[in-house]
Amino acid sequence: MTALEDDVIVVTGASRGLGRAMAERFVEDGARVVLTARDSERLETVAAELPGDSLVVPADVRDSDDVERVIDRTLERFGRLDTLVNNAGVSLLHKDDHDELGDITEDEWDRVLEVNLKGVFLFTRAAVPQLYEQGHGTIINISSGLGRRAIPGAAAYVSSKWGLEGLTRATALESEPYGVTVNGLDPGGRVNTDIWAHLPAAEREEILQPDVMNDAAVLLAAQGPDGVTGESMTAQEWEQRLG
Repeated sequence: MTALEDDVIVVTGASRGLGRAMAERFVEDGARVVLTARDSERLETVAAELPGDSLVVPADVRDSDDVERVIDRTLERFGRLDTLVNNAGVSLLHKDDHDELGDITEDEWDRVLEVNLKGVFLFTRAAVPQLYEQGHGTIINISSGLGRRAIPGAAAYVSSKWGLEGLTRATALESEPYGVTVNGLDPGGRVNTDIWAHLPAAEREEILQPDVMNDAAVLLAAQGPDGVTGESMTAQEWEQRLG
């Protein structure tokens, strides 16, 4: 029996990058995955290549109706929900010249905060009634080193990830009495995803690859109600803690 045998896991931002890599690994470990992102065509491509059971539900994490539909479809199809991975995220870091605060437009600021923070709130709010009723479950929020430190030219992204760190801890405190663990998972550095697509090819080969969090994500998802909660660490630190 594999670590996540028959578990049901919702992964946001599952059409590419870190989300796709985690979804593939979850299926390898026996889970049934719900893939969600805005790009339905990419999601269908991912699902077609998975060796196990999956469900595609396109959604915008900023839209509460979309989010509720993902959870409803999950429960209709599988009758349960074991893990929510809040992975969807955007940044302005893909630009060659990062914007200082005075150069960020209101629309850019809103998009980053709404995807990276509001989206996590909406998905978590939609999922916790089922998790609480079951008396067990896991929420994994994909964070960043920039949720604990700051760099110039990334004010929107830094603000969203610092907010995510606080939301993770507050949700963990509320959820612990119901047997639900809530933690932050940080890849531990720059990852070869669309966020860093502006880097030269040689440099992208040298940074972390999208599967960097797979082992840690499985360990977190496999935790029981008495597992670690309210913590946020890099993938390597989680592997050392739970492995």
